[in-house]
Amino acid sequence: MARDVQITFDCADPAGLAAFWAEALGYQPQDPPAGFQSWDQALAAMGVPPERRNDASAVIDPAGSGPRLFFQRVPEGKQAKNRVHLDVRAAPGLHGDARMAALEAEAERLVAHGANRLRRYEPAPPLGAGHIVLADPEGNEFCLD
Repeated sequence: MARDVQITFDCADPAGLAAFWAEALGYQPQDPPAGFQSWDQALAAMGVPPERRNDASAVIDPAGSGPRLFFQRVPEGKQAKNRVHLDVRAAPGLHGDARMAALEAEAERLVAHGANRLRRYEPAPPLGAGHIVLADPEGNEFCLD
């Protein structure tokens, strides 16, 4: 039996990183619990002090097909290269120059939202289609593929 997965990010600013990934993936913030207009209202009702209200955040795929992304505050910063990373499929079905142009356009858009460009890998047929490596605002590497 297949299982649903959630992808969890350790980070310093859950709300900020959630906003970046919502933008990158076309996701949206998870709605607050029923009966509350906002998360701040819900957290206040739960007795969470203001200084703890950015301890966690989540974004979801509005179509319901992608995994939930959860962001949790941790005290330490990122220490090393990711062993697991996300590939954002920004040029499905495209090849060669058209593919790389689409990846460049998406890289430019995400850099404007706080990503850092790390490197570009040119197409290397027959197996290498080319991709661009970026880092999110907290330094987590991901690929535009």
